[in-house]
Amino acid sequence: MDMQDRIKMAKENVADMWADGVAVKVLSGLTILYLIIASIFGFIWSGEPEAFDVRARAQQQGLNHRADSVTGSMTTVALIEVAATLLDKPGGYLSNDILLPGIVLDNQPNWEFGVLVQVRDLARAMRESFSRSQSQSIEDKDLRIAEPRFNFDSESWIFPRTENEYRDGIRYSKAYLQRLSDPQQPTAQFYARADNLVVWLANVETRLGSLSQRLSASVGQKRLNTDLAGDSAAAQSTATAVEVEVKTPWYEIDDVLYEARGTSW
Repeated sequence: MDMQDRIKMAKENVADMWADGVAVKVLSGLTILYLIIASIFGFIWSGEPEAFDVRARAQQQGLNHRADSVTGSMTTVALIEVAATLLDKPGGYLSNDILLPGIVLDNQPNWEFGVLVQVRDLARAMRESFSRSQSQSIEDKDLRIAEPRFNFDSESWIFPRTENEYRDGIRYSKAYLQRLSDPQQPTAQFYARADNLVVWLANVETRLGSLSQRLSASVGQKRLNTDLAGDSAAAQSTATAVEVEVKTPWYEIDDVLYEARGTSW
C-alpha cells in the first residue's frame, strides 16, 4: 500500500467517524472535561493571598541586619512584595487573561485592581516625595523608571504583556532598595518626613473615601451637594443640583466590594 492509499484510507476513516457521531462525542467529551478542569482552577484561583510579614520578606530579599534598619527599607520591601504577589499568587495575574477560567473571573481582577492602585500610589509617592529632599531635587534614577512601569495598561496581554512591565517595575524597585541599603551609594535616599507622609496618606484617604462612598451607595441615597465644601467664594465648572442621588448599579456592587478588599489588603 503506497502513501496515497494510506492517506485516502485515513480520510475515509475520519469521514466514517463523523458519520457515526464518534468524533462529535469525543469533542464534546473533551470540551466538558476542559470546562470541569477550568472550573476547578477558577475556584482555586479566586482565593485571596494571605497577609505577609514585611520583615521576613526583607530577609528573603537578602538584606542584612543593618539594611533592615535603614530608613525606608521596609516601605520599599512592602512595595516590591505587594507587586510581586499580584504576579505570583495562585493563577498568576488574571486581569489580562483571554482564556478560561481567567476571562470569566471578574471578582479576582477587581481585587487585583484595588491592590494595583495602592502600588501605583506608593510608587508615585516614593518617586516624587520620599526619595527627594525638596521639590527641586533630582529624581532617583531607578524610581524614575519603576513608577511608570506600574502605571502600564493593566489589561494588555501581548506586545508587551502587563506582567513584563510590572516585573520591570519590581526589578528597578529592587535596584533602588539595594542602593538604599548601601552606605557607599548616598544618592539613594528615603526621607521619612511628616510632609512626605502627609502627601501619601492624603492620597490613601481619597481612595478609601471613594470606595466607601460607592459601597454605601449600593442601596441608593440622597444627600446634599457638598462639593464646594460650603465655601461661598468657590466655583465649579458645571452647575449641579443642590440635592443629588448617589447609587451604585446592582451589577457593580460585587466589583466595588472586591476592589475595596484589594485596596485594604
